[in-house]
Amino acid sequence: MEEDKPTGLAARQIIQKAMTITREKIIPMEFDESIYDIVEVNVEIKDLDPMFHDYKIVNLSDLHLGQWLTAEYLEGVINIVNKQKPDMIALTGDYVSYILEDVADDLQRCLSMLKPKDVSLAVLGNHDHWNGADRIREILKNSGIIDISNDVYTIKRKRNNKTAQLNIAGVDSMMLQKEDINTVMEKLPNEGPAIMLAHEPDFADISALTGRFALQISGHSHGGQFIIPGLNTTILRGSCSHKYPVGEYQVGDMIQYTSKGLGTNIFWLRINCAPEITIFKLKSPEILKKEKHNKPHKKIIVKHSNQMKPFPTRKELNKFLNIDDIENFIEEKTKELKEKMSINENKSKNDKD
Repeated sequence: MEEDKPTGLAARQIIQKAMTITREKIIPMEFDESIYDIVEVNVEIKDLDPMFHDYKIVNLSDLHLGQWLTAEYLEGVINIVNKQKPDMIALTGDYVSYILEDVADDLQRCLSMLKPKDVSLAVLGNHDHWNGADRIREILKNSGIIDISNDVYTIKRKRNNKTAQLNIAGVDSMMLQKEDINTVMEKLPNEGPAIMLAHEPDFADISALTGRFALQISGHSHGGQFIIPGLNTTILRGSCSHKYPVGEYQVGDMIQYTSKGLGTNIFWLRINCAPEITIFKLKSPEILKKEKHNKPHKKIIVKHSNQMKPFPTRKELNKFLNIDDIENFIEEKTKELKEKMSINENKSKNDKD
C-alpha cells in the first residue's frame, strides 16, 4: 500500500542503484566467512521439556539483499547455517532494502537452500512492506518458509507416549503498526513455552508484559552499524530500536536478543559491528539441574570476525567516537563514494572513446 512507503523512496532507490554500480570496485566480492560473528546464545527456557533440550535455532536477520550483501555472500552465509545442522531457522525480516525485483530470483533461490531439521519460520520487517509484502510472502512460501507474522507455529516432540511442544509466535512490523499481539495471544496454545519473533526489538516491552514468552528474537537495528568499543552498545538508534539496539537484555521475565544482522542499509560501513549469524541453544531447567555438578554453560559464546576491515582507519575510528562528528563522517564517506563513481564514469567514457 502506498501509505506504507517512506517519503523519498524513489530517491533511495536511485542511490541504491548508483552504489550497486560501484560495488565490485570498493567491496571484495569473494565470500569470506571470517568477516562474520558467529554468536551462540544459550537460553534457559522455563518449562521447556527435556525433549527440547539443546534445541538449536539459527537466526538470520536484515539481509538487505542487493546492497552490501550479494547473492554470492548470501549463499556463503546459508552454507554456514546449514553446517550448524539447525533444528529450526528463524528469519526476522528486511530481506531487501528499496529494490526487490532486481534480486527477487536470487532471494528465492538462496532461501530455498536453507535446510533445517524441522522448519524455517519468518516475519516481515518494514522494508518488506515498502517493497510489497505480498511479493515477499510469495518468495518466502516458494522457498519453503512459513510466514508467521501475527501467527503461531507449534513444534511437537514425542517420546514414550509423551508429547511435548514448543510454540513459536511472530508479529508483523511494529514500525508500520502492523503488529497484532491480540491475535497472536488468541492463537497461542496454553501448553508449552513460547518464543516470539519480532523484527523490531522494542516490541519486547509488549511481548514481555504478556508473561507468556521466554525469549524474543529481533533485528532491525543492525547494531547501529557502529558499536562503541568496550561498551558493546551503540549511539546510533533508530525507530523501534531505541531501548534494545544490540545484544541480550532482560525484559521482565523474558530474554530479548537483538542481532546485528547481515546486511547494511544505504551506507555500507560497519565499525566494530561485524555482520552476525546467531545460534540459539534452548536449555531445559530439568536437564540443567541434573548437570549442576558439571561446569556451568557459558551464556553467550562469540566466534568473532577476524578480517581486517578496509575502513575505517584508526584516525577515522577515533573521530567517529565523537558524537558531534558523526554527521561529518558520513558526509565525507558519501563524498568519497561520489568521487569514486565519477572516476568510474569517466573511465567508462574513455574506454568507449
